[in-house]
Amino acid sequence: MSLDAGLLVLRLTVGLLLAGHGAQKLFGWFGGAGFVKTARNMPRMGFRPGWLWATLAAVSEFGGGLALAAGLLMPLPAVGIIAALGVAVFKAHWKNGLWNAKGGIEYPLTLLLVAATLGLVGAGSYSLDALIDLHLPEAPVFWLGLLAALITIGAGIVTGARPVAAQTPSAPTAPSASSAATTADSSQRAN
Repeated sequence: MSLDAGLLVLRLTVGLLLAGHGAQKLFGWFGGAGFVKTARNMPRMGFRPGWLWATLAAVSEFGGGLALAAGLLMPLPAVGIIAALGVAVFKAHWKNGLWNAKGGIEYPLTLLLVAATLGLVGAGSYSLDALIDLHLPEAPVFWLGLLAALITIGAGIVTGARPVAAQTPSAPTAPSASSAATTADSSQRAN
């Protein structure tokens, strides 16, 4: 009983924090940017198309967080969270080192590992899966899902590594012969 209670506390805490983080991206709640701004910022980090990567991140965090908290369809929510946070760890936080005080990997890596652990262990007795007697084949679903998450992380790293095109003002173009003649003709009529 204490193991199931511990899993419930862990699922609720981590799941609801992740759902809140996803709600920042989706709805602009809790001081977040909202979906439009999140999608607009993704290409600045190298993720194109921005709407696709914003959708993947927000749905994995919001939906995955709610499903993890509820203990529904385990281990699928854990796999979605691993994918989203794996991309965040390697693309957004890795360059800042380990500690969260400097934007490092400490916090997102911890959440990723908790989600992975819950994906391996299961939701426990105090979950929607147990309530409705839904039991996915946990080991195969987790390992296949983890493979898909690793592919997503790799795609995120590769996609995110593309340099953002420099926006330089276009050079003025010389007027065409016909527009130059028209301008000269107009100048003569004015005199």
